[in-house]
Amino acid sequence: VQLVESGGGSAQAGGPLRLSCAAPGYTFDSDFECMAWFVQAPGKDREGVASIYSGGEFTDYADSVKGRFTVSQDTANHILYLQMDNLKPDDTATYYCAASNWYSNNACRPQKNRYNYWGQGTQVTVSS
Repeated sequence: VQLVESGGGSAQAGGPLRLSCAAPGYTFDSDFECMAWFVQAPGKDREGVASIYSGGEFTDYADSVKGRFTVSQDTANHILYLQMDNLKPDDTATYYCAASNWYSNNACRPQKNRYNYWGQGTQVTVSS
């Protein structure tokens, strides 16, 4: 499974940025149970940011992004989004899209060990 992220780049603090993730040839609600976004800053572990259940609307967020980031999916075009608002310099990191076809009981959490497919990452840099 190939996950392809796009939309990374540079942004000013307080501004928005939207990331996208596609899985060419795959259908989200048929092929995946959960999808999520993770971040990894230099020298730090990869951490979960947001997750979404592919078959419904259940979402979960890390405390650090609640109220600022929104995860969503375009079910018709099979694209995962991460809308990032009110960006902070601390949001600077490489952002990874992840997917899982493991059973989740409709509760998808942004925890690394719950995902078995990963994208290559897209860099986000937020300047003050």
